[in-house]
Amino acid sequence: MNHVAPLILVFPLVGFLLVLLNGRSLSNRFVGALATGVVALSFVASVVALVLLLHDRAREVNVQLFTWISVDTLHVPVALLVDPLSVTMCLFVTGISALIHLYSTAYMKGETDFRKFFLYLNLFVFSMLTLVLANNLVLTFVGWEGVGVCSYWLVSFYFDREAAASAGKKAFIYNRVGDVGLLVAMFLIFTHTHTLTYQGIFSSTSLLSPTVATLIVLALLLAATGKSAQIPLFNWLPDAMEGPTPVSALIHAATMVTAGVYLLVRMSPVLALSSSGRMSIAVIGGVTAFVAATIACAQKDIKKVLAFSTVSQIGYMVLAVGVGAYGAAIFLMVSHAFFKALLFLGSGSVIHSLGGEQDMRKMGGLAKWLPLTFPTFLIGWLTISGVPPFAGFWSKGDVLTNVFAHDKVLWALGVVTAILTAYYMSRLFVLTFRGSERFREVTHQHDPHESSLVMTIPLLVLATLSVLGGLLDLPWAHGFSLTDFLDPTFGFVAATPTQSTVLQTGLAIVDVAAALVGLAAAFTIWRHRVESPRFEPAFLEHVWYWDDAYDAVLARPLERAARVSNDVVEDRVIDGAVEGLGGSMRRSGEGMRKLQSGMVRQYAVAMVLGVTIIVIYLVGRVR
Repeated sequence: MNHVAPLILVFPLVGFLLVLLNGRSLSNRFVGALATGVVALSFVASVVALVLLLHDRAREVNVQLFTWISVDTLHVPVALLVDPLSVTMCLFVTGISALIHLYSTAYMKGETDFRKFFLYLNLFVFSMLTLVLANNLVLTFVGWEGVGVCSYWLVSFYFDREAAASAGKKAFIYNRVGDVGLLVAMFLIFTHTHTLTYQGIFSSTSLLSPTVATLIVLALLLAATGKSAQIPLFNWLPDAMEGPTPVSALIHAATMVTAGVYLLVRMSPVLALSSSGRMSIAVIGGVTAFVAATIACAQKDIKKVLAFSTVSQIGYMVLAVGVGAYGAAIFLMVSHAFFKALLFLGSGSVIHSLGGEQDMRKMGGLAKWLPLTFPTFLIGWLTISGVPPFAGFWSKGDVLTNVFAHDKVLWALGVVTAILTAYYMSRLFVLTFRGSERFREVTHQHDPHESSLVMTIPLLVLATLSVLGGLLDLPWAHGFSLTDFLDPTFGFVAATPTQSTVLQTGLAIVDVAAALVGLAAAFTIWRHRVESPRFEPAFLEHVWYWDDAYDAVLARPLERAARVSNDVVEDRVIDGAVEGLGGSMRRSGEGMRKLQSGMVRQYAVAMVLGVTIIVIYLVGRVR
């Protein structure tokens, strides 16, 4: 393990460095192959690490590389923690990323900054792997910031477009707000435990009082809301669609937004100390899932529908974390990686075939033109909608079953969200692939065409994973359960009341009914229409006016305060004080200058008078 685990990180880093140092001398084709190959090798190393871990009784291996910081009681090594959670994360991060890299070699063909794009992608993967493999919070924070800066570069990849440049800045700033939460959590933890390694923290949880534990959990929640796009910091993610479609797939499926959920799951022993903190997490996740689903129902851009879908699905994961169902959260994370990568890459194939068009109102009837994209996208649509036997049915059902055992209100909210999910995804599917060929009403140079094999092969692989992904957590099917594999990693798993077979069957029927209701509603409403203000209210289309509220409450008052600071504080107070001091010095200098006449006789008289006064004073004191 000591030799294998570092390779998971080394391969993407080597790809990044080779392109960085030799990019200009390498052809685009070679750069694409190199960047894809190193991530694929990282996946192979992850598989080997899994095999070695399964043969290790401890199921937890620390790989010490070198000491990084050693100051007084603060000791931070560069070390890797290889356990079921980190290996699971590495497997789907590297596997999905390799497919996205392969897809990108064709999708980005002809781009001026082709090499720079793959340079960023390799660094992105390296940063995410650093985040999940680190054995301490400081090294995790390095990866955390790495994915943040890479997302900024990739979201604003087309920086000459104002919308892309603004979206990159928005993502960067929102994530910095979340970063404050992680830093505060680290400060609190170190103050009370004097360590930042995960194993050290977990063995010292007795040193954390309930109040301190709650503060730490809430700080971690703030960090997660920024990185995983949850309320109140969720609205940067839809704007991030300004980046190339493969970037959207990478951010939503394999990196970035899963980091917040990972952090919460990793810190489960600390979450165990605060029931109120866990409830806050559950409420944020449930409300975010519902709000994002309602917004997706009114979006007209195909990528924005998928973006809000991601916010909603991550909300399910956060909800699962809040009720202590950590295995269910990771199961949904893995299956979500399969079908969300499939949906984003499928939408990229659609956009590519229509010359860059993203408005679903200008699509329609694409099923016959895209013979490979259409069936794979159909599988992705059914999977996210929760239709059995696809992976989404099992993973989302696992979350809802666990939520039902702990909070019936949040479960009901989750079921309503499931109906909305099936509805907005069916709306997307109908407007894109069914109905009249509305793209003919828009000027295009050619008819839609299927993408190349380099782009469709990843779709086929992801479609297969979306169909079979549910088997990861079905022990009755093959004797293996992802949850059982992961549970020893967690310091706390909320006790779930024993549920009868009848109840479990009933909950599964509710899940299926929710999916069918959403599908039926969408097909009924959108089969013969393209847009409808009744079903696409401006309130939802404009994201519950969330950005407008931030603009009114934060941006404009701060702008006015900045103007007052510039016009009054800066000009009149600060500059006035400086200029006033300078003026008084100038005036005193002018006054003193009158004493300097340049005439020796006057200086002599002054000296005599001065000496006389001194002598008289001294004589007077003697008497």
